Amino acid sequence: MLSKMRNIGIMAHIDAGKTTTTERILYYTGKIHRIGEIDDGAATMDWMSQEQERGITIQSAATTTYWRNYQINIIDTPGHVDFTAEVERSLRVLDGAVAVICAVGGVQPQTETVWHQADEYKVPRVCFVNKMDRIGADFFSAMEDVQEKFGANTLALQIPIGSGGEFEGVIDLLRMKEIRWDAESEGEKMVESEIDPSRLELAQQWHEKMIDEIASHNDDIAELFLMGEEIPVETLIKEIRRGTIAQDFIPFLCGASRRNIGVQPLIDAVVDFLPSPDEVPPAKGFHIKKEEEFPVPCKEDGTPLGLVFKIQYDREAGSLCYVRMYSGKIKSGEQIYNVGKKKRERVNRILRMHSNKSEPMDSVSAGDIAVFIGLKLAQTGDTVGSEGMPVLLENMHFPEPVISVAVEPSTLSDRDKLKETLEILSKEDPTFTSRDDEETGQLIISGMGELHLDVLVTRMLEDFKVEARVGSPQVTYRESITGSATHTEKYERVIGGKEQTAGITLEVKHLETGSGNSFVCNVKKGSVPDEILSAVESGIVNSFGSGIKYGYPCTDIAVTVTALDYDELTSTPFAFEACAVSAFDAACEKANPELLEPVMKVDIVCPKEFVGDAMSQVTQRGGIITSMDSKTGGDVIHAQAPMAKMFGFSTNLRSVTQGRATFGMEFSHFQVKPGGLDQNW
Repeated sequence: MLSKMRNIGIMAHIDAGKTTTTERILYYTGKIHRIGEIDDGAATMDWMSQEQERGITIQSAATTTYWRNYQINIIDTPGHVDFTAEVERSLRVLDGAVAVICAVGGVQPQTETVWHQADEYKVPRVCFVNKMDRIGADFFSAMEDVQEKFGANTLALQIPIGSGGEFEGVIDLLRMKEIRWDAESEGEKMVESEIDPSRLELAQQWHEKMIDEIASHNDDIAELFLMGEEIPVETLIKEIRRGTIAQDFIPFLCGASRRNIGVQPLIDAVVDFLPSPDEVPPAKGFHIKKEEEFPVPCKEDGTPLGLVFKIQYDREAGSLCYVRMYSGKIKSGEQIYNVGKKKRERVNRILRMHSNKSEPMDSVSAGDIAVFIGLKLAQTGDTVGSEGMPVLLENMHFPEPVISVAVEPSTLSDRDKLKETLEILSKEDPTFTSRDDEETGQLIISGMGELHLDVLVTRMLEDFKVEARVGSPQVTYRESITGSATHTEKYERVIGGKEQTAGITLEVKHLETGSGNSFVCNVKKGSVPDEILSAVESGIVNSFGSGIKYGYPCTDIAVTVTALDYDELTSTPFAFEACAVSAFDAACEKANPELLEPVMKVDIVCPKEFVGDAMSQVTQRGGIITSMDSKTGGDVIHAQAPMAKMFGFSTNLRSVTQGRATFGMEFSHFQVKPGGLDQNW
């Protein structure tokens, strides 16, 4: 029953209490029998040893639980900015989300990142203002913050009874009751009572605000409201559900997960207000044969079609492919078709996951999420289904890695094991790449940030038991040109007693920042053999990867081949490929080549008295302060700084702010590095 299913994600800034809230949801729905705490390293959803040691979520764990006869598939996503790809691919397959917001910090930098990603995928959401028991907690300020930063219409369904140390429970504005949780039963018992007269006026004010907001989207409710008639709770719930799915407003609830307060109404809100798989617009696909966009309605009796949104390596089972089914049904033991790779594979087993434990399933149908075992070729973003419907579900776009380290196997026999491990890790995580440096012969791995690489290197050494030495982190630069130039290159060599010749005229020009590279050949097809055209293209595309002056990958360069000098007797594909490489290098040298460095967006949260020290730490590193926000929990400094200067920043920031400042950093853009590489040496 699709209407009885919810696919939700829990998203938030690091430390807002996502995993703690998820643990409580699992406990109250009877999935686990003991609440695991992050602080004790025992959280169910943080099952990786590193997650338990660091107290953060790294991989999005998936689990299924049941509440009021509804099936809820939950994905607990990471909050740290280095793991953006994990959040991105989870949001892609969700129908709804719970945004956890800290009652003290309000909207924090990473909240903004995940919120905008959820906007991009049009994910309806409900907000849970957590940590109401902390000093400085303010439910109304957190709501205002969401309204100001995201322009969202907020709809309070509860208001808190007290805050900080005096936080007791919540007032349910729909039923106009006070709810408290019994500490002895770990919050399982909920006690309802009439609203205390001292709080009645405030509760009525917010009850009216709530109905006013709902009425602005529904004429029938507006009429009842204006006539002063009682509106049935069921009618309000139905309308809140419609408005949440249409994203007219965002329902707000509050609580303190650590103290087991407010979680059951949140689970009710997931079931009552977030959409089932058939209530969201059909997924968009691209029909390969018809070459057009193709809607994929969520029907259990449709043609099978699913998206691999995550791959996790298991030592015994191999690749675990997390698949969200969009249409039809796939049975265990069936052959399926990988649409992008045009290959058939067999699904040996289908599992329902609960964090890192599992139970077998006979089949998986549209709207559901499951794990396939036995797919050797599948990668994140692949579409699986049947040859009868060659539809590609839209691809996911991931940001470019900006930080690299060199990895060296301890012995020659470890080299193959290292390569195999890197292949597994990059299959799991599309933002992690590895390549051989041609000049030094080293293996270079790249990722999204220091923490991201640190986690991956630790996994490589500890989980996969690879013996390797790891260098210190290096910045991943790019090369580009600032002008345009035309160049004609002639190639004449005698190889093995045979004369080989080629001639190419090409034009290079600078493209807008962030456009990537482009290659166009204006030579008429048929005037030269196809293998010659392929050789020219291969030469240029390889040159994009090997750089101009420093050997870093090129970006934002357009290459147009305008003429080829072809001789039937002496021209070969090899000669044209070599000629294309030389022509590209020479043309780029004329077009004023530049080295580009990655610039990071830095957000620092720190107490008011340390703002000056924190800002000077950024400006000393060549950073620019772009703006500042004032919050109850401290000031937020928004800045941009070159990645190369940001190594060791966290240690310095902690020392000047007595360990009280926190910061998040993500890639913003590439910009010209003054003085080229000379300033580094």
